[in-house]
Amino acid sequence: MKIKTPGTNIPGRETLGRNTIDEQELVQRLKKGQQWAVNVLVDRYQNRLLKLAYGITMDMEDSQDVVQDVFVKAVKHIHGFRYKSSLWGWLRKITINACLNWKRKLKRRFKWHHQSLESENDPLLYKRTETILNPESILREKELNEKLMQAVKKLPEGNRVVFVLNTFEDLSYKEIAQTLNIRKGTVNSRLYHARKQIMAALNM
Repeated sequence: MKIKTPGTNIPGRETLGRNTIDEQELVQRLKKGQQWAVNVLVDRYQNRLLKLAYGITMDMEDSQDVVQDVFVKAVKHIHGFRYKSSLWGWLRKITINACLNWKRKLKRRFKWHHQSLESENDPLLYKRTETILNPESILREKELNEKLMQAVKKLPEGNRVVFVLNTFEDLSYKEIAQTLNIRKGTVNSRLYHARKQIMAALNM
């Protein structure tokens, strides 16, 4: 099921592109019920929300359904947006809650790429080489990636969500705590155990 953007563009300034409108104006247009603003909202945030949702649901088709529901809910409740956070932060929190609710109903499969493990705030679990890949190194990388996918799949849900927010969104412990309404110490503990489990699976 693909996310579809309803409506057509309104002639005028809007045809200049999505980057000609700032966040505050976009919210105001959404609150006025302008269809073009809905198009801009989807165009601007769809890919980032899909990436985030996929990291939690472990299924791309389900992620597309979740994100479509998120946009419907966001437009419906846009009058409740009070600028206490960025529009992206608000959408991200809606998406996380939607994914967790979805996750409780269905079984998932998970695919993960080793690049996602890198974090600016913490030591790398995996370091990419700067050398040109040869067939042998490509095979080793493929085997490592398969092990990594299995390791992440086995993470408890709470640990995996924290792990995804840290690696996908590069959120700080404080930001993750605020997003999930948990203590910063809990974030630290869950991320520690997630990384420890993954490293053990990779024999690192």
